[in-house]
Amino acid sequence: MSLKTKKRYLKSQAVRQITLRHHVIFWSIYFLFNTLRWGSYFNDYGYSLKTNIIGFPIHMILTYLNIFVLMPRLLYKRKYLLYILFLVASLFLMVLVKFNLTYFLVSKNVWPEGPEIINTLTLNYSIDMMIGELYVITFVTAIKVTMDWLAEHKRLTDLEKVQLETELLFLRTQISPHFFFNTLNNIYSLAIEKSGKTPKVVLKLSELMRYLLYETKNKRQSLEKEIICIQNYLDLERIRHEELLEVDMKISGDIKQKKIAPIILLSFVENAFKHGVNKNIGKVKINIDFKIEGNFLYFTIDNPTPKTTVHKQQVTKSSGIGLKNVKKRLALGYQPNEYDLQIKSTKELYTANLKIKLK
Repeated sequence: MSLKTKKRYLKSQAVRQITLRHHVIFWSIYFLFNTLRWGSYFNDYGYSLKTNIIGFPIHMILTYLNIFVLMPRLLYKRKYLLYILFLVASLFLMVLVKFNLTYFLVSKNVWPEGPEIINTLTLNYSIDMMIGELYVITFVTAIKVTMDWLAEHKRLTDLEKVQLETELLFLRTQISPHFFFNTLNNIYSLAIEKSGKTPKVVLKLSELMRYLLYETKNKRQSLEKEIICIQNYLDLERIRHEELLEVDMKISGDIKQKKIAPIILLSFVENAFKHGVNKNIGKVKINIDFKIEGNFLYFTIDNPTPKTTVHKQQVTKSSGIGLKNVKKRLALGYQPNEYDLQIKSTKELYTANLKIKLK
């Protein structure tokens, strides 16, 4: 995972944390609303203020007890009966406290909105108060659960993005190392022969490796640079195979200021050499065509089918690893309507056609 990707992931984890300030704002607004509501109902704002000063600490204690103690320790562990028993017991205990505080500090009639004057703890009063407290608990818990779900959903989404980016970076590094080893061997042979081609080969390999290592980290890369990279690859392969290799590459349309996922096209070229050139004896021809139409690139490459694999399924199997890599990277980097890959194989020819959207 790159440092940039790690920073993005860690930053996402710090977003939208519920702080003490949010709790204070929520309960303050709720307290003001409740005070005005019951003050208007009783036409006595002083009485409403006193009862809410008594009631709101009870609301908060019950709510936080449920959210941070009862739910994690009982409900989430599927101890449903114990959860219900403890919740009902805590509700009744808080109702008992509320009754006595209201009776001794505010009014002897503790339930003025009730059907009759209440100055003793009755069953109807207890049930009504418990239902009221349960309403507050349910309301606040629903907000908390929703916020937790949104945070978890965002965390999983961000984690999935990080995993996809990491997987893409890994897949981009899977250009077969056999190419580099073979090229180094060729350089060694040319150096022994004191060939004049040696500096050119070293320069081409250096340019190719620099590009693959340092210029393919972004999601999209210049199409022009991708084609130059492919040309460097082809130049090195021409030096390796000399007169046994013929490459016909055509480009039509404007390739400037167009962008594409890096290394996608090079994978097809590398695959063509791995399974089409290296496994054939004699002269081999590879045809490569770049065609720009609007916002799409139509890329075609064909190579001879290896003589040792004449059956279509055998051909597909022989090039399966590289093809799976490309398909995975296309699926991770593009929407389904932004690309179309068609693979055709016969006894004589293996062809890959890619239609892909350009930025």
